[in-house]
Amino acid sequence: MRVLVIGSGAREHALCVALSSDPAVTALACAPGNAGTRAIAEPAAVDAADPVAVAALASSWRADLVVIGPEVPLVAGAADAVREAGIACFGPSEQAAQIEGSKSFAKHVMSAAGVPTARSWPVGGPAELETALDETGAPYVVKDDGLAAGKGVVVTTDRDAAVEHGHRVLEAGGAVLVEEYLDGPEVSLFAVTDGTTVLPLLPAQDHKRRDDGDAGPNTGGMGAYAPLPWAPPGLVDEVLATVLQPTVDEMRRRGEPFSGLLYAGLALTSRGLRVVEFNARFGDPETQVVLPLLETPLGGLLYAAATGTLADHPPLRWRDGAAVTVVIAAPGYPERPRTGDPVTGADAEGVLHAGTTVDAEGTVRSAGGRVLAVTAVGEDLAAARQRAYERVAGVRLADAHWRTDIALAAVEGRITLPAAP
Repeated sequence: MRVLVIGSGAREHALCVALSSDPAVTALACAPGNAGTRAIAEPAAVDAADPVAVAALASSWRADLVVIGPEVPLVAGAADAVREAGIACFGPSEQAAQIEGSKSFAKHVMSAAGVPTARSWPVGGPAELETALDETGAPYVVKDDGLAAGKGVVVTTDRDAAVEHGHRVLEAGGAVLVEEYLDGPEVSLFAVTDGTTVLPLLPAQDHKRRDDGDAGPNTGGMGAYAPLPWAPPGLVDEVLATVLQPTVDEMRRRGEPFSGLLYAGLALTSRGLRVVEFNARFGDPETQVVLPLLETPLGGLLYAAATGTLADHPPLRWRDGAAVTVVIAAPGYPERPRTGDPVTGADAEGVLHAGTTVDAEGTVRSAGGRVLAVTAVGEDLAAARQRAYERVAGVRLADAHWRTDIALAAVEGRITLPAAP
């Protein structure tokens, strides 16, 4: 099977690593890829946001399966274009991808499906913003209704900061969603689906804030770990029954079947499970810790989802142990990341490239805000965490920034579920 991966981040590098170990995958390409993916996958030039270009590349490269990593090409309709070219594609249609492309759309789907989520107030102007903030009270949650690369939400007790974020989005021509605050720890749970059958993967936890102690601005994610030793028993079964399957069933009922990777961002609140958001693709950096623990060959799993045969796929198999990934970011991330700096040690085991390129002399250089995702697997979370930070120490990037507390609270048993009211 010839597999083409679309994207250029650490998520796509992790996908390529997993796909390259699948005996059924006989050829692998990543477009446009990065300095790390080219070591295991054939590079190809493409504008990932152009559905016609993606489909043309898939056809010319003779792909049997296309795996679309980022949300932008999905929301633009790249999966539709690939399927119209007669090629199997792992990724939802343009219509179905609106579950990530529009938070208001996702709320309508959840309401119809009876999925538990935060109350929300759509905002179209400054006066509505003020009214919604009055209704919710602090802490305030203000979201960009559209795609924002994981950085479009402000959670704050500072009303002025909430108003400023809402005004900024509105002035840029976007729509705003104000939500009630959800207490409790957050969980990321991926599910592979063909639009009918749903197979959940391992739950993981992302660290969204830039700095230690969950301080600083929101980012695309500074690290992650899996599995979650503090998660309540039966969590995955509960999410499958109350969130994932009802959502997939509702999308199919609407005539907008969701096939691909459905990502549920969840909060385990004092009032029970609540959906924070849906994404329409593998999350980054959670993918970097979930896939190393998956024993089931990835190519066959994604092909079954892309071809509507997931019900016939064998049960998923998982390795024992845990995985931790630590993101190494460029100075100035996320506001104004500096790029072009040389990177050394990036070819070591477990180092996944996020924002890198190779210059004419063969030097790996930073090319984005998140530069590397350094990943390790261990017999337990403490061992995986120690190994990941040992690998971080072997990387050199001038003035780089990373958190030193990824998975630390879980290792130390400091994550607790809020008591019911």
